[in-house]
Amino acid sequence: MVFLEMCGRFTLKSPARTKFDGVNRSNLPPLFPRYNIAPSQSVLTIVQRGAEREAAFLQWGLIPSWSKEAKGFINARSETLEEKPSFSESFRERRCLIVADGFYEWDQRSARSKQPYYFQMKDESPFTFASIWDQWHGNKMSITSCAIITTIANDLLAPIHGRMPVLLDQESQDTWLNGDSKLAALKSLLTPFPASKMKSHAVSYDVNYPKIDDERLVRRVEANIGVTPSLF
Repeated sequence: MVFLEMCGRFTLKSPARTKFDGVNRSNLPPLFPRYNIAPSQSVLTIVQRGAEREAAFLQWGLIPSWSKEAKGFINARSETLEEKPSFSESFRERRCLIVADGFYEWDQRSARSKQPYYFQMKDESPFTFASIWDQWHGNKMSITSCAIITTIANDLLAPIHGRMPVLLDQESQDTWLNGDSKLAALKSLLTPFPASKMKSHAVSYDVNYPKIDDERLVRRVEANIGVTPSLF
């Protein structure tokens, strides 16, 4: 898996609050709270297939269909979506939404200690990441995978990190999934989400370890700048 500069963990701790209006979820298995969703894992997405929207699990880490190896990208920069061969066709033809209700980011201000922080909506409601997907065939297997699109940080994230995932509201979700949307309209969505609608707090370094997945990860802690943890 190829790790880019941000958004390497997120949550869907309250799946019961997720809205699926107009989305076919007939093939969706039961949803359970997840507190440490990590690259290469399956993530809940909404994909437009013709006239129908479908809820499905895809692998987090987009593998371009033409790739010789099953190596994926977890993030795609909004500024270069049209230019990068790994993302350009998916941006035009295969857009999706990844469902979440929070994400983690690590403080980049210190070379020694990278304190993790948790970001969410002020009302802690679910939201979606603007994302793209592709399907890869090789080694007698087929993998449908996705990547989260990132943009410059808003005022809430900027003190911690220079980038953030693109978050979409309901109206923007419709535009993003619509196959008839013009590129100019799509690119206009790739902006920082309003900081005034979000909140954040420091959390435990335990989020660095994907095998730890419980509600303790999102609890508020005092920021500690005297520890040198590993991120992944």
